[in-house]
Amino acid sequence: MKNRQLAIFLSGLGLGMLSLAFASKPLYDTFCRITGFGGTTQIAEQAPADVLDREVTVRFDANVVDTPLSFRTLQTNMPIYLGEHGLAFFEITNTSDSDVKVIASYNVTPHKAGRFFNKLECFCFEERTISAGDTKKLPVVFFIDPSLDQERNLDDVRTITLSYTYFEADAFAGAAKTASLN
Repeated sequence: MKNRQLAIFLSGLGLGMLSLAFASKPLYDTFCRITGFGGTTQIAEQAPADVLDREVTVRFDANVVDTPLSFRTLQTNMPIYLGEHGLAFFEITNTSDSDVKVIASYNVTPHKAGRFFNKLECFCFEERTISAGDTKKLPVVFFIDPSLDQERNLDDVRTITLSYTYFEADAFAGAAKTASLN
């Protein structure tokens, strides 16, 4: 009887661990979105009504990984007041002779500012296909939550870097699946 209970317990434990392994990626993503952990930015429906007198400089960074794309920022930095709308443009060019399906990942540094950096509109929200030889201007509309000013551990934040990296969509999905199984 004890061997049977032990076998049932160990089987249940194994199934529980397997379930957690499959749920770890969505749970981690949710945790990052809620807390801003790892520089994960927030998505907002509307900007705050208040604009504070505290200014922060937003720097922009553009990268590609294993794609035939040229990706760059159209401005290097932008001073912005907490709560104020910012509008920045990036430019992407497909330098190959075939269409490329891509997706952008993003984060901000310092990471502790992630939960205060909000996007109202962003090219990074969905996959897109860039036609062969095509160049597109890509906007991002954002603001920095004025509540950043109330956090003592963020008094030193004067510059926030918003970074985007484009990947081929199929390679990105494969990497995400591999990461969730590890």
